[in-house]
Amino acid sequence: MPELPEVEALAAFLGDQLTGRGVRRVDPVAFSALKTFEPPLDALVGRHVGGVGRHGKFLDIELEGLHLVVHLARAGWVVWREEAPAARARPGKGPLALRLVLSGRDRGPDAALDFTEAGTQKRLAAYVVADPDAVPGVARLGIDPLEPAFTKAALAGILDGRRSQIKGVLTDQALIAGVGNAYSDEALHRSGLSPFRSAAGLSTDEVDRLHASLVELLTEAVERARGLPASGLKDDKRAGMRVHGRAGLPCPVCGDTVRSVSFADRSLQYCPTCQTGGKPLADRRLSRLIK
Repeated sequence: MPELPEVEALAAFLGDQLTGRGVRRVDPVAFSALKTFEPPLDALVGRHVGGVGRHGKFLDIELEGLHLVVHLARAGWVVWREEAPAARARPGKGPLALRLVLSGRDRGPDAALDFTEAGTQKRLAAYVVADPDAVPGVARLGIDPLEPAFTKAALAGILDGRRSQIKGVLTDQALIAGVGNAYSDEALHRSGLSPFRSAAGLSTDEVDRLHASLVELLTEAVERARGLPASGLKDDKRAGMRVHGRAGLPCPVCGDTVRSVSFADRSLQYCPTCQTGGKPLADRRLSRLIK
């Protein structure tokens, strides 16, 4: 799933490519992806892109008073085409969900921006709104961890009194915007915390470590991704991981084997030596340390 650093880099890349271009045509391919009906998609035609921004994991393409807000979900991505296909995109079995055809530059050919989604679980969501806050997922977003307001005290306030596992708190978009499964695994590894620790049970020192780890991790990932094309962001994300997606491999810090805990539709990775006192976590939803 694209998380804060990848969406930030996508917004910068698309801002460079799209800003100033006019929308020639919009091809809705997977109609389930369109979550709004008024204004209609066709209202984007003839408008020019003013810029591209980010709200948590949501991309925001601004078009002269309207916004195309897209959440890429778990398997969504974008494909930039310097030359748009001549034929209109039609519904089919492929991964294409939505295509924007945009005016060329310097009398060049029209370009295209494709939103795609792999797999069978179609969760990519696109909204056409006058105000991004009209998108329910945007309106409920918590604090952005790269904002100056995300201080140690702010994180402590979020954790205070929450008995849920710290892993779940970090990935709750209503509390902290933009952090998902991968970067929560990495932040917990950096700060030496078990993903199943109670959020309310963290000491002041542990909260400070978690805050520093999260901010440094996301800042480094954003800087590393800066300037990369959309096609290179997934590989860059994988290359920067210490534990996430590395089950069975040695931890780069201590050499212990990275372990995994699987749930119904996702998994997390951690290092027993660095995070759980050497004890493996039971691989079931209501996990607890094996005695």
